[in-house]
Amino acid sequence: MNTSETPADLVAAEDVLLFVNAAITATGQREFRSDAVGQQLSLDFLHAYVRVNYRRVYASSLALDINDHNAVRIVLGLLETSGEASAEERRTEGRLIAARLALLPPQRVYRLFGEVRRAGINNRRTRAIMRDWLAARPDLGHDAVKYRGGVKTAARHIHLRCPEGAEPLAEVGAFLFRPGRLPRYEHRLLDAWRRAHYEQGAVAELPFTVAEGFAARHGMKREVFLKRAAPRMTRLERLRTHSVTQRPEIDLTVMPLTRLALYVLSLPFEQRAARRTELTGALRTAARRAAGGHAGSWGRVHAVLDDSFSSSGSGQKRRRPLAVALACHHLLEALAAPGAYRGLWTSGRGDALLVRPWGPTPLGMRVLDALEPGPGGAAPDRLVIVSDGWDNAPAGLAGEVLRVWRKRLDPGRRTAVVHVNPVYDADGFDVRRLAAGVPTAGIRDAEDLPALVEIARFAEGRTGAAELHAYLDRRVALFLGEKETVS
Repeated sequence: MNTSETPADLVAAEDVLLFVNAAITATGQREFRSDAVGQQLSLDFLHAYVRVNYRRVYASSLALDINDHNAVRIVLGLLETSGEASAEERRTEGRLIAARLALLPPQRVYRLFGEVRRAGINNRRTRAIMRDWLAARPDLGHDAVKYRGGVKTAARHIHLRCPEGAEPLAEVGAFLFRPGRLPRYEHRLLDAWRRAHYEQGAVAELPFTVAEGFAARHGMKREVFLKRAAPRMTRLERLRTHSVTQRPEIDLTVMPLTRLALYVLSLPFEQRAARRTELTGALRTAARRAAGGHAGSWGRVHAVLDDSFSSSGSGQKRRRPLAVALACHHLLEALAAPGAYRGLWTSGRGDALLVRPWGPTPLGMRVLDALEPGPGGAAPDRLVIVSDGWDNAPAGLAGEVLRVWRKRLDPGRRTAVVHVNPVYDADGFDVRRLAAGVPTAGIRDAEDLPALVEIARFAEGRTGAAELHAYLDRRVALFLGEKETVS
C-alpha cells in the first residue's frame, strides 16, 4: 500500500469496493435473510451516496461486471443528474452509457427509456443516446412487435420522425401510431401480427412471447402451439417450456455456466442421476469455455462450497446461491492444474451433481479440511470460499481459523485466500465477510470469478485508492476500446 495515502483515501477505496460488491450481487429482490424493501432501501442509499461523492467511480462501474439491474440504475442516475457533471465527465459518461446499453437485453433498455420519460429527462444528450441506440437495433420492426409499448414510448420521447411511405421506418410508425391504416405491411413480422388477429396460421410466425397471447385468443392447445413455435424460440424460452414439451433437442453445451447450473438444480434427483453423463459433460464444457485462457493456470486449488439451507435463496432468487456454488465448483476445476482441484461442500457431500440446500453452515470445519496439504504434502496455492458468509456451526470459527493460519502458519502468504459471496447483506450495505484480513468480493455469475479475484485483492488492505482507480481506468479503457472495435 502507498504510505503517502491519507485516511480519507483509504475510506474512499473502501467505499468504492462496498458499492462494487453491491452492484454485482444486489438486485433489490428478496434474499434468504432480508426482504425486498430492505434490499431496495439499502441500494437507494448506496447509489445516491456514491453518485454524489464519487461520480467518476459511479460512472466507471458501468465497465465492470455489475448486474443489469444496477447498470440500469446507474444510467438513470447519471442522466438524471447530468447538470452536476463537467463537460468532460458528460462526454465520458455518454460513451460509457452507450457501450453499456449495447450490452443490455433490449427489454431492460426499453423499460429504462420508460423510466426516463416518466422522470421527465429530456435533454439533448439523453435524446441522442436513445436515438443512437434505436438506430443501432438490427430490426426495429421486430422490436415494434415484441416490445411495442417500449418502442412507442421511446419514439414519442425523442420525437422520432416516421415519414409516410413504404420505408421500413414509415411502416413502423404506421404500425405504432396509425394501426389499421395500411391494408398490409411489407415487413414480415408486422404483417404476421396483422394477420394473427384472424388467421391462426400466422401465430407461429411471431416472437414466442407475442404469439402466446394470440394462441390463447384462438384457443390453441398448448402442446400444439409449443410444437409450432419451437423453431423461433430463444434458448431460454426453450428451457422454460422444456418440462411441458419434453423435447430432448436442447443443446445444453452452449448455455452460460451459471444459467446451466440453475437448470440442473431445477431437475429432480432422479433426472439428474439418470442424465449424469450429459449434465456433467455440459457443466464441464461450459466451465472450460468460461475459463478461457486462464484454464489450468491456477495451480493447486481447494474450494469450500456452501450448500447449507440458506443457499436455497428466496422465492425471487430460487436456489441462486447454490447454483453459483455449483458453477464455481466446475469452473475452479477447469482453472486448476490438471488433477490439482479439491472441492469440499459444507454438508460433506461428495457428489456435486446431487447437491441440495440442507443443514447449517460449518464453514470453519471445511476451511480446516481445505487447508490440509494435498497429495505430496503441498498446501494449496489458492483457497476459494463460495458462501453467503453466515458461518454458524460454530459461529465465527472460519474467521478465526483463517486469522490463525495467516498469522502463525502462513505469514508469507503462500496460499492465496479469497471469499466470493453471492448474497447482498442489506443491513451491512455489503456482502458479509468472514474476517477482516480475508479479501471478499460479491459474485452473481460464476463466469466472472477470475475478474472478481482481481477486484478482491483491493479489499485485503495491501493496496490503496491510487491502485484501485488505476484498475478502474484500465477497465474503462478496455471496455470502451472493445466497443469501438466492434462498431
